[in-house]
Amino acid sequence: MTSAKAEGKILIVGAGLSGAVIGRQLAQEGYQITIVDSRDHIGGNCHTERDADSGVMVHVYGPHIFHTDDEEVWNYVNEFETFMPYKNRVKTTSKGQVFSLPVNLHTINQFFGKTMRPDEARAFITEEQADTTITDPQTFEEQAMRFVGKDLYEAFFKGYTMKQWGCHPSELPASILKRLPVRFNYDDNYFFHKFQGMPENGYTVMIERMLDCPGITVQLNTTFTQDMAEGYDHVFYAGPLDGYFDYKLGRLGYRTLDFERFTYEGDYQGCAVMNYGEVDVPFTRITEHKHFAPWESHEGSVCYREFSRAAEPEDIPYYPIRQVKEKALLSEYVELANSTNGVTFVGRLGTYRYLDMDVTIREALDTARGFVAAKQSNGTVPAFFSNPT
Repeated sequence: MTSAKAEGKILIVGAGLSGAVIGRQLAQEGYQITIVDSRDHIGGNCHTERDADSGVMVHVYGPHIFHTDDEEVWNYVNEFETFMPYKNRVKTTSKGQVFSLPVNLHTINQFFGKTMRPDEARAFITEEQADTTITDPQTFEEQAMRFVGKDLYEAFFKGYTMKQWGCHPSELPASILKRLPVRFNYDDNYFFHKFQGMPENGYTVMIERMLDCPGITVQLNTTFTQDMAEGYDHVFYAGPLDGYFDYKLGRLGYRTLDFERFTYEGDYQGCAVMNYGEVDVPFTRITEHKHFAPWESHEGSVCYREFSRAAEPEDIPYYPIRQVKEKALLSEYVELANSTNGVTFVGRLGTYRYLDMDVTIREALDTARGFVAAKQSNGTVPAFFSNPT
């Protein structure tokens, strides 16, 4: 960021990662920042808090695991909190057994009752399992059938996907499954990224430190209305894109999550995440939160069963659906937003995209820098620094 100090009042809607990073960057440039959030806490869906009874750090809106190849972003978050080593090793219960995900050599050998070496397993999947008649997969189901075959698809992906997205995998784009790797070795680390970890004292502490900066004021329990923008030079809006316009064109579709919280004295499942791939099990997974902080020791345990469903107007939106109907409506809202002066739409909700935390931070940093550069050159600040469509 430039060292030249600026004058101006900025309103930021949302005290999650996007709002905190943009607020911090612009406050350091001399802007006066007001951040409002409708909830009674900062951190958005990354909010973490200690369970009063067990002392376990709980990811209140579901687990958030930090992973990135972006070294600047990794260094940035470590300025505000120490990130402890953490590898995401997911298990899944299917057909009366527990398997490792992503599908790897151990999963394949266990599932098929074999002891194959990597080259043997690769040939087995390619020649005996994969549907090689599918040359250009267009749907989630085609993608799975093409690369792992019917048996692994139905055991690990079909039922879970139907529960998570509320539709058949043949209705979802192939791109969703492209994020799920298949490995012909025994590596069960879910992510490929160079930097992986968890904040030692939770994400909320990290965001508190971001916001602990001269020039930043935070107002919680405050619902944004457009008339609140009066008196501010610019608004950064991290709330729902359609909500900014009072849903005048209709509502964008989301999936939401219901959490069934329960406690356990001891170790409930022996891992942080246990998926349930069979469609007759109503929940998608159980998360045991003390395992997200393996450097800590707790006798008691806090667990969540997760249930996915279509979001209603009063629900917390989690996953943008982004199917054909939603994309058409999104294009209309983007056109409307681009004709709205003085507002930049940011973050997962503001751009109607599923964003990992590192991408959210990267875009927030780039947005703040772009804003400063535009102001210094007397240029126009765009509604979107990256087009969400």
